[in-house]
Amino acid sequence: MTKLAEAIEFTVYGEPVAQGRPRATTINGRARMYDPAKSRNYKQYINLVAADHRPEKLLDGPLKLEVDIYRSIPKSMPKYKRKMIDQGTYRPTVKPDVDNFIKGIKDGLNGVIWEDDKLIVELIVRKWYSDSPRVKIKVNHLKEFEQQQLLIN
Repeated sequence: MTKLAEAIEFTVYGEPVAQGRPRATTINGRARMYDPAKSRNYKQYINLVAADHRPEKLLDGPLKLEVDIYRSIPKSMPKYKRKMIDQGTYRPTVKPDVDNFIKGIKDGLNGVIWEDDKLIVELIVRKWYSDSPRVKIKVNHLKEFEQQQLLIN
């Protein structure tokens, strides 16, 4: 009997970058869309970090993605809010939105962890404050899918 697949977990250190709005330019009268440099560079960085955790075979089937985004604590944050951050009771409710962060992260993992992010059927994203900005990523197959695979094999 085949063993259930282990989750792939890793951390991308540094300040998280939200996906910027696409930019447009014209070359020879034709419009061309491109990512802002900051977004493009962050996707490449995620891709590079994820490469160290690349599975032997790209993941397929329905996937669950969990992402914890740890943003820097603003220097202007009052002390009473810092205590709440330490207790985990005060979270970022400011822009950028979690979906702007997740778009760049998913794009950075395409072709490294999975073939395409269309395989993600369950997504959990959380924003936190921290003195150590980073993004924690966890990817695994849905348990129901894994159980079906065991029955087939």
